[in-house]
Amino acid sequence: METETKPLSGRIALVAGATRGAGRAIAVQLGAAGATVYVTGRTTRAKVSEVGRTTETIEETAELVTAAGGEGIAVPTDHLEIDQVEALVARIDEERGRLDILVNDVWGGEHLLKFGLKVWETDLTDGLRMMELGVRTHAITSRLALPLLIRHPGGLVVEMTDGTAEWNTRFRENFFYDLTKNAPIRMAFALAHDLASVGGTAVALTPGWLRSEQMLAAFGVTEENWRDAIEKVPGFEIAESPVYVGRAIAALAADPDRARWTGQSLSSGQLAKVYGFTDADGSQPDAWGYMVAGERAEAGEAEKPDVTDYR
Repeated sequence: METETKPLSGRIALVAGATRGAGRAIAVQLGAAGATVYVTGRTTRAKVSEVGRTTETIEETAELVTAAGGEGIAVPTDHLEIDQVEALVARIDEERGRLDILVNDVWGGEHLLKFGLKVWETDLTDGLRMMELGVRTHAITSRLALPLLIRHPGGLVVEMTDGTAEWNTRFRENFFYDLTKNAPIRMAFALAHDLASVGGTAVALTPGWLRSEQMLAAFGVTEENWRDAIEKVPGFEIAESPVYVGRAIAALAADPDRARWTGQSLSSGQLAKVYGFTDADGSQPDAWGYMVAGERAEAGEAEKPDVTDYR
């Protein structure tokens, strides 16, 4: 009996910002689907980034990709440094001669975000750094990687962000954070315009309430006992593991009709309903749908949503 071919066998992917969280899970799920995945970030076994976490490295991510069934290749890269990104793309070109999937997931600005501050109360250096990390990195990487990606038709670019275009009509906690997380949505729209003539697809994608390593640590729980935080963190019962958004991108990349999504703002929960994948626990959380329903309930327009209807 012949072994079924993995849907992304032979595809070359670059996940920019794959040290931890969504980026790591995306890389692993692309690997599980058979892709060769170049994973980048600033934290290695020899060097720690400004985020200050030592428990996750890009080398470990690459090993997880390979263990999942793909081929993981770790390349230390600061995506604010043009020469480093140029060298990364040149290496992919030399070693593989193509790039099929680009995931712009670089961020690492959580430590700079302070809630409840007006723009004039926010440290300007911190605010501008957020925009460098979450906007400039994406622009640099797209500009330098797309000449390789468009060499073959059908390339996919995913701009990772926080929030859908619909939800982000609301203010996102902080002036600089609001700008930083809305920019990738517009980037996907603009990239879709540029890629249309060469058969490429670009989308913006957001997870829901993500149980990243940093988030779990902040709440004093692990992935195994995350439900213990529900009592003290209202709404956390709708949270999703990073696996969910990783499966969303793997499904999108494997869809021969993915161009139907180009230019759009998507969410992991939305794509789960279309492609049928689940989170690691078998559920299909829809965090953004739950929050919209909760907002309507607060406004007296509907009953309080039952979380079981959104998992």
